[in-house]
Amino acid sequence: MSFNDDDSLDELPAKPAKGRIAQRRVARRLAMQALYQWQMAGQNLNEIEAQFRVDNDFAGVDGAYFHELLTGVARISSELDAAIVPNLDRPVDELDPVELAILRLSTYELKQRADVPYRVVINEGIELAKVFGATDGHKFVNGVLDKLAPSLRSAEVRSHRG
Repeated sequence: MSFNDDDSLDELPAKPAKGRIAQRRVARRLAMQALYQWQMAGQNLNEIEAQFRVDNDFAGVDGAYFHELLTGVARISSELDAAIVPNLDRPVDELDPVELAILRLSTYELKQRADVPYRVVINEGIELAKVFGATDGHKFVNGVLDKLAPSLRSAEVRSHRG
């Protein structure tokens, strides 16, 4: 497709996310939404995953990462909650469900995905909270993850913070 200087870029078709970083970002976003649905409806994970794969264009998504996040978080959600609780100012069952899904996903990445730098995990959690969370939800998510990171990634955090 070609366009002239006076053509609007808004009329161009949306392109799938390019590159591993962009594809993982989309995978996180979809996984957070799927986890929210799982938390709220208690629907079967296989059904949720199938629905998300049908309803969304996975051309620009790291599908394997989406699957790992969705199933991994659900599998060890109690363990993730246990790691989160000491960093909260209220019980887990009083958390906003969106923020809980983000915290679980981010905590999973901190615990299970050492290949993803802790600062990236925190930043991605904050960005998800800005899009999907309550007005100041991103500040809450940032505070919790910032307190949690040193306990799950002590050497990495120490080396970065000096």
